[in-house]
Amino acid sequence: MALLGLLLCASVRADVLHLATGDDYAPFTGTTLPGQGMLTQVVRAALAEQGMAMTLDWLPWNRGYLKARRVEYDATFPYVRSAEREAEFLYSAPIYLSEQFLFSRAGDRIELDDLPSMTGRRLCYPLGWQPAAMIQQLIDEGILLRHSPLGLQECARLLLLQRDDLFIADRHLGNSALRSTGAEPSAFHRSQTAFHSNTLHFIVSRQHPRAAELIERFDRGLEALKASGDYQQLTERYVE
Repeated sequence: MALLGLLLCASVRADVLHLATGDDYAPFTGTTLPGQGMLTQVVRAALAEQGMAMTLDWLPWNRGYLKARRVEYDATFPYVRSAEREAEFLYSAPIYLSEQFLFSRAGDRIELDDLPSMTGRRLCYPLGWQPAAMIQQLIDEGILLRHSPLGLQECARLLLLQRDDLFIADRHLGNSALRSTGAEPSAFHRSQTAFHSNTLHFIVSRQHPRAAELIERFDRGLEALKASGDYQQLTERYVE
């Protein structure tokens, strides 16, 4: 009986995943957001569909990523795909489709077609964020001068102070950052169309002994969450 009890306890522990994510990534993750953010709720609910619970530590983005890569955490989220990351992590099915827009000042409206001729413009793009290929090319060519603070809210403040000229973000992230400045929405401009989209994912280090299993179970839970309509309710609550 004692052995059976130990095995049952081990089984329970195995179903509690230890995750890391970063703060101030509204509306997706954040310690002060309802439910700690839209995607925190999605991840927690998808795991629960598979009978798994989670603990969550809030770390600087780069530190959380490195610790997850070393399997000091079972997984981390939300991350976009990149060749470098895919060499080190397995990716879940998309947990969110993010459309990228340019944000600038109302008195200095910037659209995508303007960028190639705007030599020397200051792009605010947070540390650890990976630009789309076309934006990275403009940075490499010196057309855009990248400034990398720790978070998007600082980018919005620097835009307002005219110390940077534009930032690039998902519509909901960008709008949240602009609200954090306390300025009127009319002080800013969002590009008329999205120029790039990417997907955000739950990722597990390829060094994790259960990597394939955890991704498979998470994907099943996410699929069930969408089939029930709960995923739509969780996300729409944040983007209305």
